[in-house]
Amino acid sequence: MSRLQAWLDGERPPQAAPLGWRCFQLALLLLPASALLAGLLLLVALIQGCQRRAPWWQDRLNLVLAAVALWMLVGCLSAPSGWLAWIGLANWLPFFWAFWGFQPYLATAAARRRLALWFVAGTVPVLVTGLGQMLLGWQGPFQLFGGAIIWWVQAGGNPPGRLSGLFEYANVTAGWLAMTWPLALAAWLQHARQWRAGGSLRLAWITSLAIVVAQVAALAATDSRNGWGALVLALPVVLGPGRWLWFLPVLLLALLPVLLATLPGVPAALQMPLRELVPQSIWGRLNDFNSQGVRPEALTRMSLWIMAVQLISQRPWFGWGAQSFGAIYQERAGYFINHPHNIALDLAQSHGWPVALGLVGLVLWLLWRTAAAGMASDRLFERAWWAATLVLVALHATDIPMYDSRLNIAGWILLVGLRARLSPGPDRGAAAGS
Repeated sequence: MSRLQAWLDGERPPQAAPLGWRCFQLALLLLPASALLAGLLLLVALIQGCQRRAPWWQDRLNLVLAAVALWMLVGCLSAPSGWLAWIGLANWLPFFWAFWGFQPYLATAAARRRLALWFVAGTVPVLVTGLGQMLLGWQGPFQLFGGAIIWWVQAGGNPPGRLSGLFEYANVTAGWLAMTWPLALAAWLQHARQWRAGGSLRLAWITSLAIVVAQVAALAATDSRNGWGALVLALPVVLGPGRWLWFLPVLLLALLPVLLATLPGVPAALQMPLRELVPQSIWGRLNDFNSQGVRPEALTRMSLWIMAVQLISQRPWFGWGAQSFGAIYQERAGYFINHPHNIALDLAQSHGWPVALGLVGLVLWLLWRTAAAGMASDRLFERAWWAATLVLVALHATDIPMYDSRLNIAGWILLVGLRARLSPGPDRGAAAGS
């Protein structure tokens, strides 16, 4: 036990409490497997992380979140969705607190690198259960620790034919795999670099390579357009600007046949041969075509966004309340869709445009400011952390995976890492071996 404790205490940032640092690491390992166990560990870490800290109001970003929280609370008083509006606050208010309380655990680049590897390790059960359900027909539910962990694995995936693993739906799985893909890639690149420098072919190199291969295969099997896009989006950031001169032209040439086979308006004489070359499962999925035909117009992203804009125009200041979109869309369009598949529109429709402007603006400012500070072009794991955040933010332009509690927690931890990078600290992002 003392050896394990000493190992968990490694690379602990100066301000992080020892118990909180151990709980934080174990929580990231358990997060995809059990939001309950991870949440309990993170609560301990959060309470400890708030001790011996400067007052929260000294950080201007916390003041932005406080103003957003107040606006949300006032809006709930008159929200048409009633008590559902108050329940919806659980997706936001606790994480405003965590944005401040988790910062001691992400204060150094060495800590962020270590936590990135915990994210990767926690992804292994997602990969194993996902590939198991697709290749071996595994069928759950699987229970651990007397039901504290339950995995609802369905043979053949959910929806059928799409890998979902221990998550309940393929798009959520794709969100998790897309988010951790840059971190897994960075882990493999680090071990490959050490091997080329004269190191031996160690188990860590083989393991990291196996995870990268499994992650690509699993993301492809989710049949998620967002997941496929994340594979491409993260690559140039993780590889770094030094490789862009040759990598970007190669990437463009590789994607060109897919784009020409998918986009409307391409001459048939050019497009049809390319559709023979590019699998129908790819170009058909990208333009909403499947074996049964074209998706009903009411189920397309554009129809959802148009409805959201209409609703925002009717109640622009405080919105309709959380969880209101599904019932309204079913009443007006005949289909039940939980949300408008865009986080900015969802926030404005639920809580008003000031909330959307405050939260989306804060996230985009963090991405821009950390990129300007060098995080997106810095050492390997700093680039990977920034890329993971960028991927998750991009996913929220056409879907909202944060409504899964595990992805919501992970997303806020990534944002805290960006905030910590900008805060004065012992190394301002420099870390040996990262």
